[in-house]
Amino acid sequence: MNPKLTAIDTTKMEWETRYNETLGKTLYRKNLIIDPDTGMEVRLVKYPAGVTNKLHTHPCSHGMYVLEGTLVTHDGQYGPGSFVWFPEGQVMEHGATADTDVVVLFITNKPFEIHYK
Repeated sequence: MNPKLTAIDTTKMEWETRYNETLGKTLYRKNLIIDPDTGMEVRLVKYPAGVTNKLHTHPCSHGMYVLEGTLVTHDGQYGPGSFVWFPEGQVMEHGATADTDVVVLFITNKPFEIHYK
């Protein structure tokens, strides 16, 4: 038996609001895929202008492909078309510039958790 193809029209999905108590800010996401075997996740994430996820680590690697705006990280800024890979356990921060939202395709290699410093 062949696995079924998954196709999602993200333009018809509403942004899910996710209030982050540590930041005191709301982030937005559209969950696309979670692999039940590996925990790998793919989602769209939107950081509103001026919101940066402060220093933290993850017990997973993850990548962000910038679709709109500029992704600000602890190691530079990246515009549309950039792909940024964050290694597991790296201390990092990322978010939007002060004046523009950033939208990224967010991909993890296993279950996602966040640990603030």
